[in-house]
Amino acid sequence: MRDEETGSWWQQVSGEAILGPLKGRQLNLIAHDELLFSVWKREQPEGRVLKHDEKLASKYAPADWEDRIGRMPVVTPSGADDPLAPRELIIGITAGGASKAYPFSKLQQLAPVVDTLGGVPILIVMDDARKSVRAFERTIDGRTLSFATTPEASQLKLTDAETGSTWSFSGKATSGPLAGRQLKKIVALSDYWFDWKAYQPGTTVY
Repeated sequence: MRDEETGSWWQQVSGEAILGPLKGRQLNLIAHDELLFSVWKREQPEGRVLKHDEKLASKYAPADWEDRIGRMPVVTPSGADDPLAPRELIIGITAGGASKAYPFSKLQQLAPVVDTLGGVPILIVMDDARKSVRAFERTIDGRTLSFATTPEASQLKLTDAETGSTWSFSGKATSGPLAGRQLKKIVALSDYWFDWKAYQPGTTVY
């Protein structure tokens, strides 16, 4: 990306200026979610939606943009020993100075995933449709919690083994001894493997 004020170039993922007068400067990260609209609407019933401007329709990416980009070669080197295909979709997480790529397809099979990354106990959850992902530190008041899903629930419901409290997709305890408590959110970046490993060369793969 290029800013209009100084002409500096910025890395899209890291927010770091890599060329120009602001080289070496860093933009502050704002955490965000990539969610199904139904999930967002349920959590933010008064939320506003940025709609397409029909007068500028010709300037938007075409409907087949993803397919067209998917056929293009990637610039990041890939070898036979690479654990994932270049364009495999992953959820990239960094915690405690360590980075790990969680293949999206594997999370769809296994979530919730309880892991420890860089010494930080983490929890990765998916919504009921298995399309939206969030990650949290699974500690409350210094106490590490382990989680499992409640199979009979109509919507995602997590239960921690330590207190029996139930938790929602938002990482908030909805009932039990910890009702009202909130797990600390961790940035979970949806990315392609070839891109993630370029920014995180020391990454491991779940």
